[in-house]
Amino acid sequence: MRVVVVAEYYPRAADPALGVWAHRQALAARDAGADVEVVVLHRPVPSKAALKRRDLRALVAPLRQPLRTTLDGIRVTYVPFVAPPRPRSYPQWGAYAAPSLALALKRLRPFDLVHAHYAAPAGDAVRRLNLGVPTVISVHGGDVLGVATRWSKGQAVIERALRAAKLVLANSEGIAERCRAFGAQDVRVVHLGTDIPRATTTGTDVVTVGNLIARKRHADVIRALPPGTRYVIIGDGPERATLERLAAGKDVVFRGALPPGEALAEAREAGVFVLPSTEEAFGVAYIEAMAAGLPAIGLQGEYGPEEIARCGGGMTLTTPEALAQTMHDVLANRTALGAAARANVEANFTWARTGANTVAAYEDALR
Repeated sequence: MRVVVVAEYYPRAADPALGVWAHRQALAARDAGADVEVVVLHRPVPSKAALKRRDLRALVAPLRQPLRTTLDGIRVTYVPFVAPPRPRSYPQWGAYAAPSLALALKRLRPFDLVHAHYAAPAGDAVRRLNLGVPTVISVHGGDVLGVATRWSKGQAVIERALRAAKLVLANSEGIAERCRAFGAQDVRVVHLGTDIPRATTTGTDVVTVGNLIARKRHADVIRALPPGTRYVIIGDGPERATLERLAAGKDVVFRGALPPGEALAEAREAGVFVLPSTEEAFGVAYIEAMAAGLPAIGLQGEYGPEEIARCGGGMTLTTPEALAQTMHDVLANRTALGAAARANVEANFTWARTGANTVAAYEDALR
């Protein structure tokens, strides 16, 4: 079975953490028996952060991205396309990317199936090409929670892509229901995974891994931090200065953005993982920490934390109002909760399981 994965979020030379979960799923599918190649929709435009900093290296990095490379044995082609700025046109980026994608896929033929990550722009770009092979779309949340609700005509783009897919893979039951509401005909849940480290943590710190943006709600953790508790924040973003002011006088450590392996290793040395984030369709960061025996704390009503808690133990659901008491209780019971967290991941969230379920979905789409 020859599969072409199409993704916008995928590791770049200048940003090896971008979409690394999509790369890990491609590796898992390959290890489960699929012949996988990847095509990345690459818009060679610098980020707003690079423009604001006037960082020459970051400004030219998108233009220096090699168009062909091999990552961990998987061939990856980066397909440049030009589109207007994201705030005005993001739902239409599939239309702009489709011509370049068509040329790249023509060079890769024959293949049996296309697997697009996100209904837009990747799923929409694939739909426009009428390739004559089944399409599988993975929905990760940003499409059905963001594009469909925040952009003019975004819902129509998402609906067309999902209806055209032979099979839709959702990362949680809640997201699966959203996909059905937008017209997807055949939906199943396939979780992303993580590696299981040999060692389990003996740490006592509270830790968060995530971009410093408002919806991640680091500020809530800082305000609710139990006395005598150290809080380690791994990540960077526009909220950092505000959070640093809020943390004055408390034992809060800002580690900034770290390479993926270093971030994961440091997080797994803490005692409790807390991320009271909104719009969490799944949240790989939770299960990465839980694999090392860290109990996790997430918000009630969020698809990701609810899904992880539904599968097993080690995830405590809370509210912003109860966060301080929840952190106190989880810290006091972290050994037992951590053991349950690791068992949950071992049973439900390994990359081997992801690969097997992904290839099973491919096989069903080809029937």
